[in-house]
Amino acid sequence: MIAKLKGLVDTIGEDYCIIDVNGVGYLVFCSGRTLGNLPAVGEAVTLMIETHVREDHIHLFGFASELEKDWFNLVQTVQGVGAKVALAILSVVAIDELSNSIAAQDKTVVGRAKGVGPKLATRFITELKDKVSQFAISSSAPDTSGGGAAPSAEGRTVQDAVSALVNLGYRQTEAYMAVSAAARSIDGEATVSDLIRLGLKELGQ
Repeated sequence: MIAKLKGLVDTIGEDYCIIDVNGVGYLVFCSGRTLGNLPAVGEAVTLMIETHVREDHIHLFGFASELEKDWFNLVQTVQGVGAKVALAILSVVAIDELSNSIAAQDKTVVGRAKGVGPKLATRFITELKDKVSQFAISSSAPDTSGGGAAPSAEGRTVQDAVSALVNLGYRQTEAYMAVSAAARSIDGEATVSDLIRLGLKELGQ
């Protein structure tokens, strides 16, 4: 099983690259972000590899980091998301934005990816909301997902502040991120007004 390739960039295609390893060319499918960050043809590169073996083919999927590879596998746990759609998602959504959109239950972010319709976007957010804690950028922020047990008083304060910013025209994900940052910056109990004021300051930076 191939887990990593280290060689020279031979070819860069629309959704793939060919890596020359000691004269052997490996065709590797990658996200648009990984392809965009590859060095020039002829230069050295190292890619983490996920190998898919099927009855009729062997496909190699390449990633610039272990984190991107982990997310590639994570999103495929959602019903209806295969390797092609997983790469499409990673091509248009940065990992930090993806994790925060799931925490904020904002399906519009993943909906930007080719092949992800409204129903799949909803399923994506629902099925991953309890699985992203190990990846989430804002894991220290109060839970505003609305799932499981009722939110604490602090959680309700965050929810109210996020709702207020959304009503002002900000996207749910960016509002969640701003309020989460504001909540972490306050030493002690914060009011909704505090979080709105500091959230707006975060958004204005």
